[in-house]
Amino acid sequence: MRIAIDISELPAVNGARVAVVQSKWYRERVDRLADACRATLRAASCAEPTKHIVPGALEMPLAVTLLLRSDPSLDAVICLGAVLKGDTYHFEMVMDACGRGLAEVSREYLTPVINEVLPITDLADLDKRSQPDEFNKGIEAAAAAVEFIAWRRGLA
Repeated sequence: MRIAIDISELPAVNGARVAVVQSKWYRERVDRLADACRATLRAASCAEPTKHIVPGALEMPLAVTLLLRSDPSLDAVICLGAVLKGDTYHFEMVMDACGRGLAEVSREYLTPVINEVLPITDLADLDKRSQPDEFNKGIEAAAAAVEFIAWRRGLA
């Protein structure tokens, strides 16, 4: 079932600082995710998101660690990419290492790290999730970051 996020209901998070980390794999499609993500962040009054391109999903946890270490004032990091299932267990290893690594970094730095690295079985899956429409997964990633930032600001 496809569900669209209603971004008109997102809270404003004025000046929130967000980094977007993208994988180089399937660049055109991942760029569409990132474009939708950045547009949604801007609509929620975030500062202009920074863009970081890394080789692939396995490099993301280290890249996010280095970003948060060099700029601890980031309010969130969003990771976008896709891993295509092949005939070996490489897919499972990459998805597991990426997911676990990003979760560990989030807890270590007490900063939301939104994981929208998509496990796909064929490129049509990624095409469906990266279309410039209301079902684009970049929108969902941005919405999750905005909602968490607003929630966290409410704790103060």
